[in-house]
Amino acid sequence: MPRLFNALMLLTLCSLAASPAVFAGATLDRVNQTKVLRDVLVNDYPPFGFIDDNNQLAGFDVDVARAVAQKLGVRLELSAPGWETIVGGKWRGRWDVCICSMTPNAERAKVLNFPAPYYSSPAVLVVNKDEKNIKAAADLSNKKVGVGIGSTYENYLNKSLVIPGAKPIVFPFDHVQVVPTDETVAFQNLALGAGARLDAVVSDLATANARIAKSDRFRIAGELYAEPNWVATDKGDAQWDQVVADTVNALRADGTLAQISRRWLGEDITRIPQ
Repeated sequence: MPRLFNALMLLTLCSLAASPAVFAGATLDRVNQTKVLRDVLVNDYPPFGFIDDNNQLAGFDVDVARAVAQKLGVRLELSAPGWETIVGGKWRGRWDVCICSMTPNAERAKVLNFPAPYYSSPAVLVVNKDEKNIKAAADLSNKKVGVGIGSTYENYLNKSLVIPGAKPIVFPFDHVQVVPTDETVAFQNLALGAGARLDAVVSDLATANARIAKSDRFRIAGELYAEPNWVATDKGDAQWDQVVADTVNALRADGTLAQISRRWLGEDITRIPQ
């Protein structure tokens, strides 16, 4: 009997191991059962996420999310609950994934997981075209600098930014008057003139280029630091994280990510530096 019992137990364990649903966490179970992928993103961050002329969410992140859903064979649902809500974690099953141009940092890693990087674009310093004195980050001491609320750029200017796995970041400035706001509002304030409301804005290179293409009021004063952007998930489902990572990596391998990048940005920013 002991031998038969052991054999039956071994057979049972093998059967369970062959059935991913048995050990799947809540997120993977939900996606498998509903055949829906619920993605969150931001809607004021062109060309990654924005409301288009048809009042629909559009952009690089939207197309990447569609490609992920298609690869998984599920339907995509998009929502934009607000950046601070997203990065706060504890989604409680409301969303499955965030393909939303998020850079990991130590604080976010406490409440979110980061299964896979999907593009890399440097942080840059943007100034009004009439600005004469700001040529690099070292010139930001005692200046008013606009950033998106809750962004890594805010951490950078406060000298508290640590990107896990990346080289230590240099902060070549003293006190900076950080002005957190909606990034669109930051650029609107910068457009009013050099030092009128802001002296500079810190943003992503691709986002800055998109705004410069629509306005002659801005110019890039220089690059600040490398900024990898990862897909984020809520804590608690390692199997779902593996599925997300495998899917993103497959989309990179088959050229889908590069194609989406060239459509929106005119270049491939999806190659991740080693």
